[in-house]
Amino acid sequence: MIRLATPLTFAVSLFTSPLWAQSVDEAAVDALLDALGMPQMVEIMREEGLSYGDTLAVEMLPSGPTDQWRMAVSAVYDTQMMYEEVRGAFAEAVAGDDIDAMLAFFTSQPGEKIVGLELSARRAYLDEAVEMASKENAAIAMMDETPRFLMVQEFIDVNDLIEANVVGSLNSSYAFYTGLIDGGAMPAGVTGETALQDVWAQEPEVRKDTTEWVYSFLLMAYQPLSDAELEAYIEFSRTDAGQDMTDALFAAFDGMFEDISRGLGLASARFMISQEL
Repeated sequence: MIRLATPLTFAVSLFTSPLWAQSVDEAAVDALLDALGMPQMVEIMREEGLSYGDTLAVEMLPSGPTDQWRMAVSAVYDTQMMYEEVRGAFAEAVAGDDIDAMLAFFTSQPGEKIVGLELSARRAYLDEAVEMASKENAAIAMMDETPRFLMVQEFIDVNDLIEANVVGSLNSSYAFYTGLIDGGAMPAGVTGETALQDVWAQEPEVRKDTTEWVYSFLLMAYQPLSDAELEAYIEFSRTDAGQDMTDALFAAFDGMFEDISRGLGLASARFMISQEL
């Protein structure tokens, strides 16, 4: 599970045309993305982004979330552009991989159930109270080292979810900084180098927050799975096809997150400067 709802990771998609090699079976890629629930996930990401836009405005804009700001944020979260960027980068990343094996798992009964649970949990996380309760339950499971916690831990380790999400979050934060800098909203002494230093200083906090989020989300999402179903997912994740698919998803989303984070930084800079005049 890629932690899609990290701050500073949603903004303008710069993607406009397919990137994948001609040898990729486009129909198979589309079928796989449908099986993974990607269109629905992007819709949820838009809802998360609109909510985060208000939070960002409160933190960074003198007048808070105005109607104009909300219009800008709404335009930023264009679901078609977001989906097409992910689709293109994902297709490019899986070129030459065993897409049939990926499809076989995610169109199977366990695969379909897993995707449905992840989407349901992700939508439930739009409610802050649900997320907080999930984190409290996860903390207890982690402390007690319950059997389900240990299985989820194995799944996380097999897919390297903590490290990959931390790297993605840091890259997105840096992209946001570059947007602010390029937009002229940062003091003259703030450069790309100093921004990078500031981002790396946040790494321990980002890692802690990411670890808490990944465990709490997966423990809640996978709670209805039987041990056999979760074990089947872990075993698929160990295969070459499973590893390739996870890598492709991170490659696709990380690229989009960096582009759109920079776009959000540029938009923030524009509003910050206009409101100061």
